[in-house]
Amino acid sequence: MAQLDWQKSSFSGDDSNCVEIRTGDGLVELRESDDGDTVLHTTPAAFASLLRTIKADRLDHHA
Repeated sequence: MAQLDWQKSSFSGDDSNCVEIRTGDGLVELRESDDGDTVLHTTPAAFASLLRTIKADRLDHHA
């Protein structure tokens, strides 16, 4: 993967506990800011599906 900058949500503010994301080479990478060595890799389609599910509040039953 090309080395691209990690981005965090604008909702995170200055808090160091946040999920960071970067994209490139047809992949989406996610990591938690306080554990930068652990990186999850997924496809843009799978990530978009996750975001749609979260926005639709369809994960509340897992809490």
